[in-house]
Amino acid sequence: MTGRDAAYGAAGLAVLFGVAEAVPRLGLVSRDFLPPASEILRTLGHELTTRQLWSALGDTMSAWALGLAIAFVLAVALGTLIDAVPGARAATASTVEFLRPIPSVALIPLATLLFGADLGSSLLLIVYAAFWQVLIQVLYGVADVDPVARETARSYRLGHWTTLRRLVWPTALPYVMTGLRLAASVAFILAVTAELVIGSPGLGLRIQLAQSGGAVATVYALITLAGIIGVVVNLAVRSLERRLLAWHPSVRGEAAA
Repeated sequence: MTGRDAAYGAAGLAVLFGVAEAVPRLGLVSRDFLPPASEILRTLGHELTTRQLWSALGDTMSAWALGLAIAFVLAVALGTLIDAVPGARAATASTVEFLRPIPSVALIPLATLLFGADLGSSLLLIVYAAFWQVLIQVLYGVADVDPVARETARSYRLGHWTTLRRLVWPTALPYVMTGLRLAASVAFILAVTAELVIGSPGLGLRIQLAQSGGAVATVYALITLAGIIGVVVNLAVRSLERRLLAWHPSVRGEAAA
């Protein structure tokens, strides 16, 4: 991100803050439904001093990290296996296309039936949603390997692991990192959703309790915190992506720009 981009981003946030501050103070929207932005930030500052919030945040991030890790490992392993076994991609294509569009929230009744309001419910939704984000990118990545390079590897009788490490993985890695970036955001959304709907411990449950208690400013403060965490998650994964793909032309071009 250039200095100009950062300046534009800061200006956009300043405008948003000004609008959110002015609308309730001018009476355009009742404070009962939208407190001024300054009040929301004060409430957020107070919440950040409470032990309960940090405990809830720890529960959310633990579920997010564990679910994302499980989904990533399973997707990379399965995508690599599908590429390695002749005919496996054609055999699994219809199954993938059938399962992938199913919304994770549709699994909430199944999750509550199996695990109740526990970590398992959150993990089921997170893993299911994040898994497809990574798997599809892995399949695109391994399919993008140059056929001539594959034939050359066969001609030189390179072993399966050597071909995977030297040929398939470098080609697929940019796709894999894109899948990880998408999956990280989706996993966080599903973590909060599971807590909000099912009642699993975490930030979503705190939002639900604040809403039930009529603490409108607290609801907005926690939603703001969720948005901030989402931005931080995305920036962290993008930073990891740039580090791992420093050799890739797209990243070098971005750095040069």
